[in-house]
Amino acid sequence: MPDKGRSGEDKAVLFLENKGLEIICRNFRSRSGEIDIVALDGETLAFIEVKTWSVLGIEALEYGIDKKKQRRIIETAKYFLSDHRKYRYMAIRFDVIFIAPDSVTHLESAFMERV
Repeated sequence: MPDKGRSGEDKAVLFLENKGLEIICRNFRSRSGEIDIVALDGETLAFIEVKTWSVLGIEALEYGIDKKKQRRIIETAKYFLSDHRKYRYMAIRFDVIFIAPDSVTHLESAFMERV
């Protein structure tokens, strides 16, 4: 992983832990894709994508997390749940954390699976 991405994920983990979330794992991979952070927020399991951009603003997030990327994250989350069965009955959500040079923005429930 490039240093910028690793540094951004490290900042996101610290931010989440300071908010009281418990980090379950980082960089969970499946054939479908990767989830940067999986964390417990009380009784909710959060699958979190981290975007670290030094130039683009938060308004560009829709381009970084397009429908295709969302689908890959959702499919990877399903694989995580099938592989870690103790979490399968928990509420889940898909978050995005945007790391900018001077701020951290946490968008809870940034997207969901469309049925």
